Amino acid sequence: MLTVSQLTSLQAILPVDRIHLDANMCKRYGQDWTRYTTPQAAAIVFPVSIEEVQALVRWANVAGVGIVPSGGRTGLSGGAVAAQGEVVVSLERMNRIDGFDPLARTVRCQAGVITAALQQFATDNGLYYPVDFASSGSSQIGGNIATNAGGIRVVRYGMTREWVAGLTVVTGSGEVLECNLGLAKNNTGYDFRHLFIGSEGTLGLVVEATMRLTDPPPATTVLLLALPRLEDIMAVFHAFRSALTLQAFEFFSDLALTHVLAAEHATAPLAERQPFYVLLELEAPTPDAEEQALQQFSRCMEQGWVTDGVLAQSQQQAKALWRLREGISAAITPFTPYKNDISVLVSQLPVFVTRLQALLTRDYPDFEVLWYGHIGDGNLHINVLKPVDWALADFQHACEQVNEQVFALVAEFAGSMSAEHGVGLLKRDYLAVTRSAADIALMRGVRAVFDPNGIMNPGKLLA
Repeated sequence: MLTVSQLTSLQAILPVDRIHLDANMCKRYGQDWTRYTTPQAAAIVFPVSIEEVQALVRWANVAGVGIVPSGGRTGLSGGAVAAQGEVVVSLERMNRIDGFDPLARTVRCQAGVITAALQQFATDNGLYYPVDFASSGSSQIGGNIATNAGGIRVVRYGMTREWVAGLTVVTGSGEVLECNLGLAKNNTGYDFRHLFIGSEGTLGLVVEATMRLTDPPPATTVLLLALPRLEDIMAVFHAFRSALTLQAFEFFSDLALTHVLAAEHATAPLAERQPFYVLLELEAPTPDAEEQALQQFSRCMEQGWVTDGVLAQSQQQAKALWRLREGISAAITPFTPYKNDISVLVSQLPVFVTRLQALLTRDYPDFEVLWYGHIGDGNLHINVLKPVDWALADFQHACEQVNEQVFALVAEFAGSMSAEHGVGLLKRDYLAVTRSAADIALMRGVRAVFDPNGIMNPGKLLA
C-alpha cells in the first residue's frame, strides 16, 4: 500500500482517473497467465505519453517503489506479476500506430499496440508482420519485445528480435533512449536495442518501437499428421523441409488433442487416434506444391513414421486444424498447468526427447503430462496438469522436485531452460541451468547501470 505522501506525489503526475487502487483492478492487472503467486499490487497506473512514463519512473526512484510493466499479461513465467506491493504501469492506452514508411517497410508502434492490430495494419498496407502466437489478439508489442516472443512461425521468420528496427525506452533511472532510430545500418558501437529485447522489463520500459514488415507469404497448405512414436517427428520434419518451405512445424500429444476437443466440443480430425500429431504449414507458390506435399506424406507413411493424415481443402478447414494446436493453452488453463518451456538444438531432438519422455514417465506417474510445442525450432512445452484434489502449493512443490532432473538433462544437451516464455519469477532460480556464473554476474552489472535503484520489475529474471 502506498503512503499518503507517495500517493499525493503520484497524483501530481497523473490524473486521479488513471490511478486505480481498488482490489479488483489490482488483482486483474497485477498478474499474468500464471497462478502460482498471489498478486499484491499497490496501484495500477495508465500513462498515455512517454513524458508521463518518464515522470512515473522518476517518481518511483524518489518514492522507493518498485514498478512492474504491464502489457497484455499473457506471459507464462510470472514476469508481469506484482507480488511485493509494486505499482503496475499498464501501457495499454499507449496504442497508436503511425510513422509508416513504405520504402523502408517499417512502422512506428507505441508499446500498447495489440499484436493482431500490427498484423492487420501490415495486411492493410500490402505487407506482413510474421510473428504470431495464440495470444496475438491480446498480447502487446511492448510485452512481445520485452520477452522476445517467439510463436508458431519462428522456423521461418525467427523471433521478435529479428523484426525490431528501433526502440524508444525509458530506463530505470528515468532517461529516455532512442535505440537505433529504425536504421538498416548503424555501426556506431553498442546497440542497446538488443539489451532491452528480452530483458523482461528489468532495465526499463519499452514505450515505442519501429517494427519491420515484409512481403506477404505465398499461398500455403496445411496438413495434420498422426505419428505413433515421438522419436520419428524429426524424420518427418527433415522429409518435408528438404522438399518444401515450411512456414510452421508444430506438434502436440493426443492428451493435448483430447483437452482441445473437449473444450471446443469438436470431433477428432482423424478416424484413428495416435499418441502424437504434427501440424505443418507449407508454402505453396506453384500448382505442384500440394502434390509435392502429398509425395512426402506417402514417403513418411512408407517409412512407418506416419499412420494417417489430412490435407486442408479450404481456408476454413485449415483454420479448424490450426485451432487444434492454438487452442491447447486455453483448454488446459482450468487445470492450472505447471509449465516447462525448453529447447535444444534441432539436430539433438530425437535423442533428447527419447530420454526426456522416459524421465517424465518415471517421475510424473500420478500426473497427466501433456506435450506440445514449436518442435521445428527445437522448442518443447511440457505441461503437468494439477489433480483436482491437490493443493496448489503441494502440486508446485512436486513439480519443482522433478525440475532438477529435467533441467539437468537440458544442461547436458546445452539447451535452454526457457526457450520463449522468459525467466520471470517462476524460472528465476533456475537461470544457472543455461547461463554461466560469469554471464549472470555481467547481467547483474548491466542491470545496475540501467536501473541503479533496483525499481524495475524487482525480483524477476535475476535473484
